[in-house]
Amino acid sequence: MPLARRSPRLFAGLAVTAATTVLLTPAAAMADPPPGCTAADLANVTAGVAASTSGYLFAHPDVNAFYSGLRDRPDSEVPEAIRGYFADNPQAHADLLGIRRPLVDFRSRCELPEADHGLLGQ
Repeated sequence: MPLARRSPRLFAGLAVTAATTVLLTPAAAMADPPPGCTAADLANVTAGVAASTSGYLFAHPDVNAFYSGLRDRPDSEVPEAIRGYFADNPQAHADLLGIRRPLVDFRSRCELPEADHGLLGQ
């Protein structure tokens, strides 16, 4: 079962995994990262995003239930389900994009490639 469908708490965890993988590739390991762009800095940003995401999901049981329900859907249906959910719930989409904004800013500042946004329907 894909990670994205196992648990809504993995929403932020996927960002951590993807971003950490980029920092720990052999090419990236050979060069000194710019100030504020170390693996420790990334862990700090992603921990904040993960904590905020968890808090948001607990405070919004409808969004939590939606993400929890994705684990029961076939892989081929998940992207469209996410797009449809956020088309019907634009505030939740905006909220979650705002929560992950520090990670987007980190990636931009540290010149890391864009992350996959599958769990936000983009």
